[in-house]
Amino acid sequence: MNILDQILEVKRKEMEHMHPRVGDIEPFDTLSLKDALSSPGISVIAEIKMKSPSEGEILPNANPVQIAKDYEAAGAAAISVLTDEQFFGGHINILKSVKKAVSIPVLRKDFIISDHQIIDAGAAGADAFLLIAEALDENDISGFIEFGKELNLDALVEFHSEENAEIVAEIAPEIVGVNCRNLKTMTTDISYFEKMFSSLPSNSIKVAESGIHTSDDLKTISDLGYDAALIGTSLMKTGNPGKALEEFLGLHS
Repeated sequence: MNILDQILEVKRKEMEHMHPRVGDIEPFDTLSLKDALSSPGISVIAEIKMKSPSEGEILPNANPVQIAKDYEAAGAAAISVLTDEQFFGGHINILKSVKKAVSIPVLRKDFIISDHQIIDAGAAGADAFLLIAEALDENDISGFIEFGKELNLDALVEFHSEENAEIVAEIAPEIVGVNCRNLKTMTTDISYFEKMFSSLPSNSIKVAESGIHTSDDLKTISDLGYDAALIGTSLMKTGNPGKALEEFLGLHS
């Protein structure tokens, strides 16, 4: 059982305790992640991540709100907040606090398997949410994208494996992410971004995720034709994520 399977098992148990939703849900007042990532040049989704299965504790006693403000000041186009508690040390309340502190789109990054989580994302102030192709079937991905649209939330649909790249290409989401982390070994391989680029839907906003450690990596991704990069661990590990992003973007431009 790989780490994703373990996480999904926990998520399914969490969902068993959710109460059925009743009545209509009004669309949320949100910012467009798609628009934020459509600017010329490479945009950065800067991530707040406390720990991970591959890294353990990343930045103990971090102040997510201050990091979010620093990210925005450094030039982030959007902020990603890990809300999974057990494996990533996050919480939906962190997202809520971050959203109140910034004026750029905020993405809920979690392992979404239920529309409950999408509603909770919107209620907490998220403008968008992540869908992982390896965690869902094709119908679920399409259904969750449409459900998000009804609520005014954008979906970033990521895949790790080539097999799922085909499924995602078929769906052609407005925002698609290539994650270069191997879910079996948890290692990253930045050359995967080049390998998978030609299989991405031509009209989608294209995001490179994981394994981006230097401004040279960012330039490589930009030169390949990606619109954005999602960077988390390499920023958080410096101890001063906002400053690290400033250097990333300063060196790149």
